Amino acid sequence: MTLGDSSLGDDAAQEVFMKAYQALEKFQGKSSLSTWLYRIAVNHCLDIMRKRTRQKTESWDALLEREGERIEAIFSKSEPEQSLEEQKELLNKILAHLPEKSRQMLILREIEGLSYQELAQALNCTQDAVKARLKRTRKELDTLLGHLRQSGHV
Repeated sequence: MTLGDSSLGDDAAQEVFMKAYQALEKFQGKSSLSTWLYRIAVNHCLDIMRKRTRQKTESWDALLEREGERIEAIFSKSEPEQSLEEQKELLNKILAHLPEKSRQMLILREIEGLSYQELAQALNCTQDAVKARLKRTRKELDTLLGHLRQSGHV
C-alpha cells in the first residue's frame, strides 16, 4: 500500500513492525506470517488514509483542470517528463478519488503484487470476492479516466 510520501511510508513501516512485535503472541498460525503481517500493515495504512480522507480532497474536475496534461503524460505511450516521484504523487491523487476499499484492493494487487489468494487471506474474504471487487474497482478507475478522456486530455 502506498501512502504517497516516502517519509510517511518509513514511519508507517516502523509502526507496523512495532505493532506486529507487540502482537506476536496473538499470532495463531492459521495463515502465513507474511499474510498476518500484511493484514497489520493494511489496517495501519487504512487508519492513516482514513485520517487523510477526513481532510478535504480536491474535486476530480479541479484535478483535471490543474493536472490534466501531467495525467495525460503518465497514461500516454511516450516517455513521461515527470520524475517517478511526481508520477507517484499524481497517481495517488487519482487513486484518492476511488472509494477506500477499492483503492486498497487496487494497490495491493497492482502495486504490491499480491496474488488473489494472498488478497483473500489479507482481506479476510474469498478469492471470488477479491476478483469481483477488483473488477468493480477497475471499472471505477476506468470511469474516472473516461472523464479524463472526455475532457480531451487522454
